[in-house]
Amino acid sequence: FVSSQVEILDWETKKQLCFLDKVEPNATIREIRLMFHKLYPRWYPARQSIKLDPKGKSLRDEEILQHLPVGTTATLYLKDLGPQIGWTTVFLIEYTGPLFIYFLFYFRMTFVYGLDERFTSSPHPVVNLACICHSFHYIKRLIETVFVHRFSRGTMPLRNIVKNCLYYWGFAAWLAYYINHPLYTPPSYGKKQINFAVIMFLLCEAGNFSIHVALSDLRRNGSKTCKIPYPTKNPFTWLFYFVSCPNYTYEVGTWISFTIMTQCVPVGLFTFLCFIQMTIWAKDKHCTYLREFKDYPSHRMPIIPFLL
Repeated sequence: FVSSQVEILDWETKKQLCFLDKVEPNATIREIRLMFHKLYPRWYPARQSIKLDPKGKSLRDEEILQHLPVGTTATLYLKDLGPQIGWTTVFLIEYTGPLFIYFLFYFRMTFVYGLDERFTSSPHPVVNLACICHSFHYIKRLIETVFVHRFSRGTMPLRNIVKNCLYYWGFAAWLAYYINHPLYTPPSYGKKQINFAVIMFLLCEAGNFSIHVALSDLRRNGSKTCKIPYPTKNPFTWLFYFVSCPNYTYEVGTWISFTIMTQCVPVGLFTFLCFIQMTIWAKDKHCTYLREFKDYPSHRMPIIPFLL
């Protein structure tokens, strides 16, 4: 094989950052990242975005140089993604916060509601139930982060962790403040409404967990390539027949049931914002499936069967 040359330019200024000589034609983008890292140690591979075009999308690690539309001298563009943090660490930080923040309000800390003895406990059983459900949700997320999730990308920009924590931690505090407030009133339809919501909550949590396990199984061999998810023998995964991202469908269902259980306006607003964000993520994932796979099931919708 004739060795290749790789010129790496800054994606904004077009200034040459380095020139790699005698690169094997079968070298992968990952190997090129490592070569660049040796020359510029502060730009470790995770913060490098290598592109064929300055405005194009990033090349995948497994792509091979000789299979790209380049000549013997390849011109690539580098975008610095900034300091990175691992996804596992991200999720552990994001989900641990709401778990403990909620307890500050549930246990009626004196600096929250005051010193009045009437404020130290709630007479409504639904408040205890809400705490159990909220805690269960985030404990489940932490367990999935450690034992279930397999990430196609290992890191995310460090700057995003502040924004994400403000979102999760802030809403957890807002919800907990009103649900555990001394003036909180239970749902209008009492036990019937609460029992219905609890059943719905548990079914959605089971469904969400089942989907995460099914998606994890697609990457069991360590592969990072995109694959079409299909239903398994587990009935909770049959939602794959109708939507591309049933994990988001179940997640929204979880928060809808929590809204019904608590009948609390801030919870409803949080659920609505969750639905908007997850719809955006689901549409992006759905478009990726359609773009990557010509045989992708045409009847699937992103998040809501037959509608959206």
